[in-house]
Amino acid sequence: MKLLTPELHDRLRANDRAHREAQACGTREPDPVPVVRFFNPVGAATWLATEIDEDGILFGLADLGFGSPELGRFALRELEEIRLPFGLGIERELLWEGKFPLSVYAEAARRAGSIVLAEQLLHRAASSLKGVR
Repeated sequence: MKLLTPELHDRLRANDRAHREAQACGTREPDPVPVVRFFNPVGAATWLATEIDEDGILFGLADLGFGSPELGRFALRELEEIRLPFGLGIERELLWEGKFPLSVYAEAARRAGSIVLAEQLLHRAASSLKGVR
């Protein structure tokens, strides 16, 4: 299954170029909002990706459901090749839109032990702050 549209791929590549440019110039690396969310429809694994390199290697936050989400790299091709029960594969959350920089998701996920729980906490916190102005 093809997990990325050309538009999502372009956004991920732009983030990768910005990251590499910052490294080359010795400037602060960007902390982009994740572009895409992948998930296992019959399990607990979730991935948030911010960039993809020319070899199809994504960077982002990976949570395999063991209580220890981590920042790192993962191959798009390997996600596309995963075969799950009932003929399913890894899916992209079609209507998902990142709201926070990756560092915020990562810290919240480490504290909560999962990306899914972290997203719930972050959205609740953001909603409660809307009325505090």
